[in-house]
Amino acid sequence: MTDAPRWYDEEAGPVVRPFALIRGRTRSSGDAFDLVATVRALADQADDLGPEQQLILRAARSPISVADLAVELDLPVGVVRVLLGDMRDHGLISVTSPSATGSRSNERILKEVINGLRAL
Repeated sequence: MTDAPRWYDEEAGPVVRPFALIRGRTRSSGDAFDLVATVRALADQADDLGPEQQLILRAARSPISVADLAVELDLPVGVVRVLLGDMRDHGLISVTSPSATGSRSNERILKEVINGLRAL
């Protein structure tokens, strides 16, 4: 038995650091993706994708937010944004920011929330 550190566990297999998934890059065309931007798959699957990108395609069959994808993949948001940027550049997904779909806030809803908080 050796005293060398183990870089894997029996159930998970070898450990891959998140930055290795994106080849050490910290930026891509996906840096500007808002956490609540909606991701939708445009392709069913592609053979040359890694497992994380395949998971993104499966999860994005129905619209899903960038934040929810990060949770689903158990990866940092920065890593997910780089993966999404690469996938969008290859035409595999579409990303819609909330500002493109209209105003985020509705004055009536905000007033109701404030009134509800005051009632507490």
